[in-house]
Amino acid sequence: MYESEVTQFLKALRAERPHLEAEQLRGRAIWWDKRPLDPVERREIDAARVPQRPYPYSAG
Repeated sequence: MYESEVTQFLKALRAERPHLEAEQLRGRAIWWDKRPLDPVERREIDAARVPQRPYPYSAG
């Protein structure tokens, strides 16, 4: 059965570095999987927000 070079590479990489998937999951947890904000925290953030003027990069 045919396997592309990419598939072969990924299989070899996973075979020689079995801990790779755990590292990826840990990295994802750091950057993407955030806990939801509680309502009090959300209100504080919304209250501190400064309204942005339209076209912030225009000179006029």
